[in-house]
Amino acid sequence: MTDAVLPFAIGAFVVALALAAWRLARGPSLPDRILALDTLYVNAMALLVLLGLRFGTTLNFEAALVIAALGFVGTVALSKFALAGDIVR
Repeated sequence: MTDAVLPFAIGAFVVALALAAWRLARGPSLPDRILALDTLYVNAMALLVLLGLRFGTTLNFEAALVIAALGFVGTVALSKFALAGDIVR
């Protein structure tokens, strides 16, 4: 069953990554771009987990954890910059 579902799920997340990258490049405002970046890292993390399941490696799960941590910090920093105009205030 997973042999049929995993390629479809991987393809769906690749499309989601492309759409989020398009919104990141074209977003009309800064909050739209911040949300697109947040969506981009969540989709990349999910894609890495799916690829780890597909190929049976555990390295992808560790990379997904690193992406999650860096993505969270990046989203918080960009949101704080959008609200206050400065990150360290």
